[in-house]
Amino acid sequence: MCGIIGYTGEKEPKETLLQALKRLEYRGYDSAGIATLEGGDFRVYRCEGRLEGLEAKLKDEHLQSTIGIGHTRWATHGAPIERNAHPHRVGSVVLVHNGIVENYAHHKAKLEAAGRKIQSDTDSEIVAHLIDQKMAEGVAFVKAVQLVLPTLEGSYAFVIMSTTEPNTIVAARNGSPLLIGIGEKEMYCASDVQAILSWTNKVVYLEDKQMAVCTPSRYEILDAAGVPVKSEVKQIKWTADELGKVGYAHFMLKEIHEQPRALTNTIEGNINHSDEIIAIKDLGLFRKNLKAINRVSIVACGTSLHAGLLGKYYIEQFSRLPVEVDYASEFRYRNPILERDNLCIFISQSGETLDTLAAMREAKSRGVPCLAICNVRDSTLAREADATIYTNAGPEIGVASTKAFTAQTAVLYMLAVEMGHIHASLFKTQYQELTREIVRTPFLMEKVLGLEESIKKAAAEYQDFRCFFYVGRGIYYPVALEGALKLKEITYLHAEGYPAGELKHGPIALISEDVVTFVLAPQASSNPPNNPTTSRVYYDKLMANLEEVKARNGKIIAVGTENDSRLAERADVFWALPSAGWAINPMLLSIPVQLFAYHVALNLGTDVDKPRNLAKSVTVE
Repeated sequence: MCGIIGYTGEKEPKETLLQALKRLEYRGYDSAGIATLEGGDFRVYRCEGRLEGLEAKLKDEHLQSTIGIGHTRWATHGAPIERNAHPHRVGSVVLVHNGIVENYAHHKAKLEAAGRKIQSDTDSEIVAHLIDQKMAEGVAFVKAVQLVLPTLEGSYAFVIMSTTEPNTIVAARNGSPLLIGIGEKEMYCASDVQAILSWTNKVVYLEDKQMAVCTPSRYEILDAAGVPVKSEVKQIKWTADELGKVGYAHFMLKEIHEQPRALTNTIEGNINHSDEIIAIKDLGLFRKNLKAINRVSIVACGTSLHAGLLGKYYIEQFSRLPVEVDYASEFRYRNPILERDNLCIFISQSGETLDTLAAMREAKSRGVPCLAICNVRDSTLAREADATIYTNAGPEIGVASTKAFTAQTAVLYMLAVEMGHIHASLFKTQYQELTREIVRTPFLMEKVLGLEESIKKAAAEYQDFRCFFYVGRGIYYPVALEGALKLKEITYLHAEGYPAGELKHGPIALISEDVVTFVLAPQASSNPPNNPTTSRVYYDKLMANLEEVKARNGKIIAVGTENDSRLAERADVFWALPSAGWAINPMLLSIPVQLFAYHVALNLGTDVDKPRNLAKSVTVE
């Protein structure tokens, strides 16, 4: 979850390292640091807190180096204070690290017994000691790294320099993402391609247990035994300009407003316009596997899990296949029952979520077809899955996911509809109507964004309330979970998502005049094809739930459908969505809950894009 950058070339690296770390700060912002090598010695600069503190330290520093590494930290071992900040220097070695070395305590005890002094509380410093120890025994730099890596348990991405080889950077990966950027007479190492797009779009992704040895003019990829291996150079299509705020105050607000365009990009290319049907191009030859599927498992974490819950509703209703949804962090440890006629779907925005990767590897080891839904091309998840459907939502920088959620939801919708056709549970007319509905969704999203001023006003009115319940029934329940998560993530207020019918089974004990119930209750212009009365029944029952809240003086914010006077009369605040089908409404509902969380956070003065204790890409278990 930490951000890593390395540079070796012909230019002085200070500004390059700082600019790259700014691109990576969404991965961690507890502390930051850089190290350069000049005149045969390291110059190391570290600070607690945000990158601005490091920039201030370096403002008047004139460096003469042409090689350096940098790091922005999300703390695991040791408090986020300067002595635990990276880079860590030990003798002839300096390194930065992303991941967790699970057996570091074993190594630490042996190092201390050998008389070594440990300066920090981190697991990362221990690795620097181990490499320096090997080099003190006469082992060359690259070989020393190669010998230490197999002794480490857990996940890691390292970028390492040594005074013994002043133009060389060694990079190594196992479980945490790392790539090499290829420039003109310069090389980069980074934990994310976003860090280096200002200078190059040519990259090589390291695989697990691989090392890279980089000098300004060349790179070499080595396997675990130190044998050179061939690697494919990928060309990244994103541009550096796409990573900017483009006039918005925050990335999160920009990404909320990008959703109509992002969803258009998600849908584009997946529609057979001549037949008016969905045909997902990324499925390719994998499509033949879908015919034999009898059960589906969806596995993800956080926001992606909530998209997966929506996928459960879509697949069960459109294809009539049973679906279970699992937290990736729990999936492999519960010894799931998997058969070869199952399909496992793994969802991750970054494609580097370690829990999700581990879950997929468990499924693949049992011979189960694995399909990934991902936003980042050539990410680890995408490379290891049997097939990948890309969301094509563009880069998402804000830690609290917004457009990735709606894009993942749209992919699951399209997949479910196509599976419904393959399993003959949808008539062609239904197939075509469902296709038309997803095609018009970006237009409907544009209309929903017009609610922002009303949402902003409500955020100011309710920002000081102590507790928020987000409730919905059926397919709107996962959006309630996501709305509560967004509020928790960026405002630090207490919020919980519930099926509305569960209010009276415990949570209603907390309802009072200073508690807000956020109700998601749009009426549908079309119902599930295999369950035509669902929406009407849900709506009537939810009205009864609202009466229970009102009887206890609770405040109600409701999101419904235009001309719904019954819901509007019962709510203290009412926002009207344009009329849409049952399966489209969750994507429209997402926008008001995202905007409400954003404007409450703005009013409370929290850091919207970099909420405390969170990082964008979770690469540790």
